[in-house]
Amino acid sequence: MRSLLSILILLIFGVSLNAQQQNFSNKTKIPSIYHNIKYNDKGELVFVNPETGKEVKRIIEEEYVSLVNLRNLFVGTPKGVELDLKNEKINGIVYYGFYAKDGGKFPQPVFFKKHAKLINGVAEIDISKLKGRYDIAKWEENAIAKLGYRIVDDKGNIIYDGKIYVTGTGPFKPALSIVEGPYVNKVGETEATIVFTTNFPSSPYVEVNGRKYEAKNIMGNIMGDIDHEIKIHHLRPDTEYDYTVVFGKIKETYSFKTAPAKGSKSKFTFAYVSDSRQGNGGGERSLHGSNAYIMKKIAAMSIDENASFMQFTGDMINGYSTSLSDHELQFANWRRAIEPYWHYIPVNIGMGNHEAYITKFDDGSEDGISVDNFPFNSSSAERIFANNFVNPENGPLSEDGSKYDPDKNNMDFPPYKENVFYYTYANTAIVVLNSNYLYSPKAYDNPLTGGNAHGYIMDVQLEWLKNTLKMFEKDDEIDHVFVTVHTPALPNGGHANNDMWYFGDNSVRPVIAGVAVDKGIIERRDEFLNLLINKSQKVVALLCGDEHNYSRIQITSGMPMYPENWDGKKLKVNRPFWQITNGSAGAPYYGKEELPWSDYVNKFSTQYALMLFDIEGDTVKMRVKDPDTFDLIEEVVLREE
Repeated sequence: MRSLLSILILLIFGVSLNAQQQNFSNKTKIPSIYHNIKYNDKGELVFVNPETGKEVKRIIEEEYVSLVNLRNLFVGTPKGVELDLKNEKINGIVYYGFYAKDGGKFPQPVFFKKHAKLINGVAEIDISKLKGRYDIAKWEENAIAKLGYRIVDDKGNIIYDGKIYVTGTGPFKPALSIVEGPYVNKVGETEATIVFTTNFPSSPYVEVNGRKYEAKNIMGNIMGDIDHEIKIHHLRPDTEYDYTVVFGKIKETYSFKTAPAKGSKSKFTFAYVSDSRQGNGGGERSLHGSNAYIMKKIAAMSIDENASFMQFTGDMINGYSTSLSDHELQFANWRRAIEPYWHYIPVNIGMGNHEAYITKFDDGSEDGISVDNFPFNSSSAERIFANNFVNPENGPLSEDGSKYDPDKNNMDFPPYKENVFYYTYANTAIVVLNSNYLYSPKAYDNPLTGGNAHGYIMDVQLEWLKNTLKMFEKDDEIDHVFVTVHTPALPNGGHANNDMWYFGDNSVRPVIAGVAVDKGIIERRDEFLNLLINKSQKVVALLCGDEHNYSRIQITSGMPMYPENWDGKKLKVNRPFWQITNGSAGAPYYGKEELPWSDYVNKFSTQYALMLFDIEGDTVKMRVKDPDTFDLIEEVVLREE
């Protein structure tokens, strides 16, 4: 996640966060991989249509609500706290209520029967009314309380769910608070990372097993920041630990369990899902970017099923943002939705197409012309994703150095840092890929602007996958490998027009500096599947999302996989192989489509779905359950002794 140090580095190099989002008047260098994008005589960033010569201006999205402001928007009053969104256009209501003093394992606020009016972006929360029988936080006794609040506009749209500690008995004032988290991440055999955000710069610490851990910068000094990433180490495998976060005079205690020793054959379960972007139906189903209603149920079911971790691969939010503050607000809403459960088990996250943070030009079409935002190393979709989540950092660096790199001496591509990676748990490895790297949302515009197509895994990433699978193939302590990527190799419902198929149009491919790469989307799909199926015997399944349904298909020899009149090389399938797609975390559903391989689809459902993999020794079983109804959708043995 972003630290104070990273922000200072940006400022030192003359790239302010506001400049990234709002203007390019300082003429930030345009990446050499793009073409037909330039600065005009007025210093404006424009796309120039090569056929007409017409300049198309960049879209600048009006600032709505700043996430930074939402985390520190209160001042004390004699009766409570005043909230100020610093946007006079926003009217509505603010629901509020306390977290109970002893609120159980998964703390949630209980909203009071009354609410505060939000007028011209300002609302006053009257804490003095929450006394006597309503004082579940014991603020009258202890002069401190944890307050939850929900901001809703005058159209009924939920903007944000927040939390803050308040001190006093009147007058009141906001206290140093954890406004997000703590989240447990990167849990290994002997270490874990605790991540959280405070409303004020501070130097909190974490206590585990009688030892104190603090966040430190690269020089080894204790940091005073708002984003905190604290590594816990010297732990024992397969052991449950309480951890206490201490900030100011306040303490919060949760727990996590370390991974078993690598190679362990002991039984464990992990959860998989994707696609939780905003759904239909209002309320928490559309909590400014995400379907918080279903994600809460998914996280709760994962805990109830004793999952050791959750893997979520893409499309958590609406995205496609041109506003950095709004993009990060959507990420925050997604995290906050599952926060009570993320206190205890890690959630590992991959990118999808809706994580796109874009530079967009208004050519009069509904979607405009868009490319991955730049500068790549500070404000691409990939970098912003890494700033907002904590994942392993063992993937490739970028596509720099590939044969289509236009400038071997400079960085021309976005980083793969924390969006392509692997991790292990007991005898199992999970490899997380990014098929929306350098993503330009309209594939057939790529010859005009440059960029990558939805679903295409580029050369350096594919080579890294090849080497990673080869490493696990030789590793006697790893029995099972799962590869996960947002886009299915074989779409089944909702994405026949793209993913790794594009209605069989192999002409779709990345365009770099005006030149299309050698391999088309279907050729690259086959190279990808060849690594999973034929070059590895340990890969159990390809886990995908993107399509808002659940489907399971077994890829077998002789199964139709090509368009009519295909005269290219065909993939030889040497063993039956599972592709399992689950994009059922709340995004609007897609029905089944007719495709060449449709007769081979073993299961298809439009129910909400959570996949639970039960692994014990050489056996892998999968249960698929509806987190809304608890219905068992199916139960399958994927691998056995």
